[in-house]
Amino acid sequence: MVAQISRLLVQRLGAKGPDLETRVASRARLLPRKVRRAARLLAETERKARSPKLARQLDPKPIEAAFFTCQKYLEPLGAADRMRSTALGLASAVAVIIVLVGVCLLAGSAWLVR
Repeated sequence: MVAQISRLLVQRLGAKGPDLETRVASRARLLPRKVRRAARLLAETERKARSPKLARQLDPKPIEAAFFTCQKYLEPLGAADRMRSTALGLASAVAVIIVLVGVCLLAGSAWLVR
């Protein structure tokens, strides 16, 4: 969960740092208060999860709620880029098909002329 939010912060907001806590701190002003609070809870969870004794004390419900809050905000960001890349991929596929059909037509007409 933490790794996914950390990856989304890097992809969508360009966050820098080795762990979620640093990444959240680097982009805290770009996040709404509710999302920032949820991301900080996930960062604290990441830190506590490193210790086996503290990891057993973690309550999964608020952690899941924080994860879904962050995910709900970060997932749609960059939708325009994803849509643009999909359209570009489709346009390039169509262009390749048109070129191949043109080459086949030229080859066919050259064969018929002989």
